[in-house]
Amino acid sequence: MKTVHTAARNMPPPSVQAEHWRTDAGTDSVAVLTIPGLLARARVFDVDVTLTVDVPADATGATHGLTVELDGQRQWTRSIHSNNPGQTDGLDYHQRVRLEAEQTLRIRAVATIKGVRIRQLLVEAREEL
Repeated sequence: MKTVHTAARNMPPPSVQAEHWRTDAGTDSVAVLTIPGLLARARVFDVDVTLTVDVPADATGATHGLTVELDGQRQWTRSIHSNNPGQTDGLDYHQRVRLEAEQTLRIRAVATIKGVRIRQLLVEAREEL
């Protein structure tokens, strides 16, 4: 699992740069992203989780599901029949989250599949300034 952190660069540079946290679990069924607490200020993040699956041409009865937890608390879960035989299908989740100064956030996404293959499980958090 690969985690990447980048800071946006605006011209001229502001005193605070927006944070961008990302973890790509690839074909794994679990992705975890932890945003560390920041001492100086509160922050607001747009959290996005994307599950993409490959659906076989003979996908009779295939399903895929996604569960999202924030700090160990289930926020959302959904399981659906996989469509688009021979192509891809997926599920997306979005939530805006406010973190107080020093507050850490742990985002955990869990994919469940039947008759399909995970292509990508991606978790991103972009700070809104």
